[in-house]
Amino acid sequence: MAKTLKCVVVDDEPLAAALIKSYVEASENLEIGSVFEDAIAASEYLNNHKTDLLFLDINMPDITGIDLFKSLKNKPMLIFTTAYKNFAFEGFELEAIDYLLKPIDYPRFKKAVNKAKEFYRYQNEKQATDFVESIFVHSEYKLIKINLPDILFVESLEDYVKIHLQGSKMVLTLMPLKKMMDKLPADRFERIHRSFVVSTQKIKAIHNRKIELITGEILPVSDSYADVINKWKKG
Repeated sequence: MAKTLKCVVVDDEPLAAALIKSYVEASENLEIGSVFEDAIAASEYLNNHKTDLLFLDINMPDITGIDLFKSLKNKPMLIFTTAYKNFAFEGFELEAIDYLLKPIDYPRFKKAVNKAKEFYRYQNEKQATDFVESIFVHSEYKLIKINLPDILFVESLEDYVKIHLQGSKMVLTLMPLKKMMDKLPADRFERIHRSFVVSTQKIKAIHNRKIELITGEILPVSDSYADVINKWKKG
């Protein structure tokens, strides 16, 4: 049986808050914890009550939704609601599940909620078992699910990483390579260079510190990670 997610709505516009509340009440496996038109009161509640999913307006008079969320000790899953498109990047940086532009219709609300439900399942399955088949990353202001068997290698581009997938597809996400490594199972992915992490299942051949993938790409192995090749030889 699916978990019922406890939701909190924070929006200084009464009609907008009431609309989102009605959407929550009409949705399966969602329940309202509380609704706030005041950001300060909402912050106090959120720091003292477990919340699974937060619908948060960005542009509020006392403090912005962005500052409110940053201040929380325990951060729930986040869906931003706003009338302004120019806040999308801030939502991306805070790893929001989605970004709803007002006026919000129910089909678009439901799409965002389904993302939250899938992400919640992913988080809890990951905690319950070491076997992980997918990860979630933020890209193009969306939370994207990536199946691990599709990953060829991951490339570091300073503050971003580019995830190279089979079928010549790529996903760019704002994340350091070290954080990306934390998401990937260590028995299936190896760092071979300051800029590259490779799926060991996609290696076709190794020659002179060069790794050839099954798709033909050639990746270098740097001096710092040369021991990886020796480990593979012994294994």
